[in-house]
Amino acid sequence: MATTTTRRRRPRQAFPVYHAATTCSGAGAAAARCYNRGRRSPTLHPSPMKLIATLTSPYARKVRIALAEKKFDYALVEDSPWMAGNTVSALNPLGKIPVLVLDDGTALFDSRVIVEYLDNMTPNNKLFPASGRERITIKRWEALADGISDAAAAAFLEAKRPKKQQSPEWIARQNDKVARGLQALSADLGEAPWCFGNSPTLADIAVGSMLGYLVFRFADIDWQTQYPNLAKLYEKLMARPSFAETVPHD
Repeated sequence: MATTTTRRRRPRQAFPVYHAATTCSGAGAAAARCYNRGRRSPTLHPSPMKLIATLTSPYARKVRIALAEKKFDYALVEDSPWMAGNTVSALNPLGKIPVLVLDDGTALFDSRVIVEYLDNMTPNNKLFPASGRERITIKRWEALADGISDAAAAAFLEAKRPKKQQSPEWIARQNDKVARGLQALSADLGEAPWCFGNSPTLADIAVGSMLGYLVFRFADIDWQTQYPNLAKLYEKLMARPSFAETVPHD
């Protein structure tokens, strides 16, 4: 955690953190790459937390942005459930990323659980209210944004299958979900500066992560022209370091 805490002795962890801009080989057959996203220092330290993720997942990006906004120190371990010998399934029985491994070895998944845990850990930069209708409103934004990501990812993966095995009907159905979801988000946002209230919340992080995935994987979807209010929101979010430093790439 970026904030000062009482340090205690703990066994050496499988994924060390280099507190500098470096890449290291992780333990395990997947040889996952490990990056530090905390303070810079030439000293080798054990990581308080490890985030198992890819650089392309909108759900992982949502968690990475939340970690940055909440100012947590962590190690980013690049690993994918699609890689042979990956470590993901050993941490998450569902074989999905992201997975947040806490300092006691507990593995948290999925992204909605992880961001809720992170927001409850520290009072700074709260991502959503503790309870009530306002909290549910923000979680509803997150559910819709994640649902659009679900449909977009499903269409992308189906299109990667051999042509004879693809289902055009399935792809069309997912694309329709994306189209209707974007329309609903734009209508809900209206002319408001942010998804909820007068400052960024988890709702904006979820929506921004989803929009970034569409920019990355679906350049043919011209949502920026069709929904200028979403484009304006994304532009504001991309001005934040937490977004600018987590742009998805292969």
